[in-house]
Amino acid sequence: MKVVILCGGRGTRLREETEFRPKPMVPIGQKPILWHIMKYYASFGHREFILCLGYKGDMIKDYFRNYLWNTCDVSLSLGRAQKVKFHGRHSEEDWTVTLAETGEDAMTAFRLKQVQRYISKGETFLFTYGDGLSNIDIGATIQAHRRSKKICTISAVHPAGRFGALKIEGDGSIHDFVEKPQVEQAYVNGGYMVCDYKIFNYLTDDPSVMFEREPVAKVVADGQLHSYRHEGFWQPMDTYQETQYLNRLWADNKAPWKIW
Repeated sequence: MKVVILCGGRGTRLREETEFRPKPMVPIGQKPILWHIMKYYASFGHREFILCLGYKGDMIKDYFRNYLWNTCDVSLSLGRAQKVKFHGRHSEEDWTVTLAETGEDAMTAFRLKQVQRYISKGETFLFTYGDGLSNIDIGATIQAHRRSKKICTISAVHPAGRFGALKIEGDGSIHDFVEKPQVEQAYVNGGYMVCDYKIFNYLTDDPSVMFEREPVAKVVADGQLHSYRHEGFWQPMDTYQETQYLNRLWADNKAPWKIW
């Protein structure tokens, strides 16, 4: 299936990073968070990507235009007949990436509507945000969507707790500390959605409309929204602290999303 990823927002809550680059290009380890999301989908066999670009989209274009330069060792011949030799290979050679301009300040519904031309009529596709990581079972979300026979299936996740959780014994001693437990009981939309082509019937050409508001409300009213409940890891990257947390998980080889 094709994977549509929203990459155009300004990420104002992460201004420490997004003043200089688009949010999906903020690095986790040595690679942009967007790369991690794409690698995760590719691990389930989905390697055709449509990126909805907006704010500082040229940086995302440059990254993929120069992908070999960004991922391989290089030998250069500096004579008049210049030669470039890239050493080694990478596992992304079977990826297809469509870089679609969807407006500098457009909201999410408009961005999705703008890439309708890259989705075949009647085709089911995957849809997510360019700023969140999870170990959700993509195959299971697709199966749940097919069984439901509805237009859109969202991944329902528990938001991570904002504070560390302490396990305190009766005498006041502490025997366990979890830095960011996923303890919230409520569910939120974690992205990692599955959509039928009919979802475009709920979208307009109004750039001010957010997908999560009027369109989803209409889908709900028509009884066409389904959910796949995910009880495992899910972490957005909305703040500098969350960026640091994801980088620590990666550096400590404890990243739940690294399944490749």
